Amino acid sequence: MVAREVVPRMLAAPGGGRVVNVAVSESTMCRAGFVPYGPSWAGSESMSRIMAADLRDTGVTVSLLLPGGATVTGMPPPEVVPGDRAFLEPAVMGPPVVWPASDDAAGVHDERIVAVEFESRLRERNGGR
Repeated sequence: MVAREVVPRMLAAPGGGRVVNVAVSESTMCRAGFVPYGPSWAGSESMSRIMAADLRDTGVTVSLLLPGGATVTGMPPPEVVPGDRAFLEPAVMGPPVVWPASDDAAGVHDERIVAVEFESRLRERNGGR
């Protein structure tokens, strides 16, 4: 696991570091026929929560990012037709995956960030601005 190699370096570095793990929605984790895909993502979410607890107050923060809906990944559920407007484009993950490493996210730890809600979350966090 990458975290085993990287986190010790973050702990030793001045200023700590930021870990951003990716997961999927609960509906995808529990979708019929999605073994082992769904359970592996559930494990990712669990791992993030455990890492956050283990790294609390160390200067290394952990966030969990998920798109917030079906995303064009090459694994569409059978009831959704490729090209359907219900699919999110992968670019939805861009700004929210970068944000946790920014100064604006100082102190953000053990949070689940949903990409489709990211802009409204930032506005709320910044007092509506």
